[in-house]
Amino acid sequence: MTDVARLAGRPVIIGGGLAGLMTALELAPEPVVLLSAAPLGSDASSAIAQGGLAAAMGNDDSPELHLADTLAAGDGLCDEAIVRRIVEAAPRAIDRLAALGVAFDRDAGGTLQLGLEAAHARRRIVHAAGAATGRELMRALVTAVRNTASISVVEGFAARRLLVENGVIAGVLAAGGTGSMALATGRVVLATGGVGALFRDTTNPLGCFGQGLALAARAGAAFADLEFVQFHPTALDGVLRPMRLVSEAVRGEGAVLIDETGRRFLAELPGAELATRDAVARGVHRHLARGHRVFLDARACLGAGFADRFPTIAGYCNDAGIDPAREPIPVRPAAHYHMGGVAVDREGRSTVPGLWACGEVASSGLHGANRLASNSLTEAVVVAGWVARSVAASADTHHVANALPPVPVRPDPAFACDIVSSSLGVLRDGESLREAVAALLPIASGNSPAADPAAVALMMAVSALGREESRGAHSRSDFPLRSAAARRSRITLDAAQQAAASLDFLPIARSA
Repeated sequence: MTDVARLAGRPVIIGGGLAGLMTALELAPEPVVLLSAAPLGSDASSAIAQGGLAAAMGNDDSPELHLADTLAAGDGLCDEAIVRRIVEAAPRAIDRLAALGVAFDRDAGGTLQLGLEAAHARRRIVHAAGAATGRELMRALVTAVRNTASISVVEGFAARRLLVENGVIAGVLAAGGTGSMALATGRVVLATGGVGALFRDTTNPLGCFGQGLALAARAGAAFADLEFVQFHPTALDGVLRPMRLVSEAVRGEGAVLIDETGRRFLAELPGAELATRDAVARGVHRHLARGHRVFLDARACLGAGFADRFPTIAGYCNDAGIDPAREPIPVRPAAHYHMGGVAVDREGRSTVPGLWACGEVASSGLHGANRLASNSLTEAVVVAGWVARSVAASADTHHVANALPPVPVRPDPAFACDIVSSSLGVLRDGESLREAVAALLPIASGNSPAADPAAVALMMAVSALGREESRGAHSRSDFPLRSAAARRSRITLDAAQQAAASLDFLPIARSA
């Protein structure tokens, strides 16, 4: 049984993925609490990440080139100062991970093997264990965390509410199989991942349905760019959920997209299969909508060497009865990464004093309207260091509340999932978004198990409805053109509920 009183006053990090583990390690030797609903290394998007970490490590590369590629992919909405700061720190992040025991892929001489992914001008993707980078990261960092005496790991407890006193964080209310607990703290870091499980087709673990966003929303935090969801264009098409990812690195090695007739239907797209993910996802989505099937064909470029180069993906294919060396792989787009999140400053601080956010749950300004491949793991490592230094420099002002609120029921995303899947997919339109908002509002305002996922979905739908343009990963069939004004969106749960109640949606060009 966890000694809750002993943990009082320590920073609490919510989430056991890459961002959470790194933040805890960077805070050492300060005592911290790492709260994870699942055992460390499981049920986190980081653990199943196939892509690597983007960093300018090659002799022909530079942070300036990495910056340019990131800004281009972000389609006008990146914070250039943040991007520059992260890409310049990326090579040091690789060194830091290696020092923590991550075994990156290297050649016989010990030089890092660098892969190519879509919209990168150079080979700069650092991998580990081929296409199982996430698994290797988790192996090394979980070991490091468990060997760090200052980190108290509390597993099997999910955060249900952030306790707020006079507008300031005062603690975390969590629940698990053995009951509930209240951790008194004035410093909380959200590292809870994304929202993919709000969609039927997703590559994310099914526990990633925006629970961190719901925590921040109920605490009064502001959010940025919630409408931007990246759909990976090549998820293995089958019945398994979450869907298995067929990494972009396969296309980087020369695999092409074909339909059931063998036609390479994206050959005329600028960049073809290595165009930005949003462009490829839309192309695949449209071809599927016309009644075709879509396949990724690696027979010519990899052939019998597929399993050696991508053993994890080969295993996924074999489990589905597919031999990628001899036949094309059926694929379709799936919700993969959320560019939006808790609005944070350059130290990862939210608009609620005492609350930080790191990783996919945060909107740092790096990704803009469309994440550049493999920038997310890099961001998690780099920003974890910023957050840790900010948390360490902040005094804890916690006090034990006299009366605790009741523990909310365990959230259930099923209701929101049906609505989000049909209205916030690869292609969107105003009519379906308005219908989604009308259906989500009464549920988000209630106390049922569907309330928290519905609240997150409501904010996403209101943000998408307000952005009357197509930009990056946000594509509106009724507003197909890109606006001349590049504006980031910003919203709170209260603002979303008020807008939904009045159906008075301001276009994004008029937002603050």
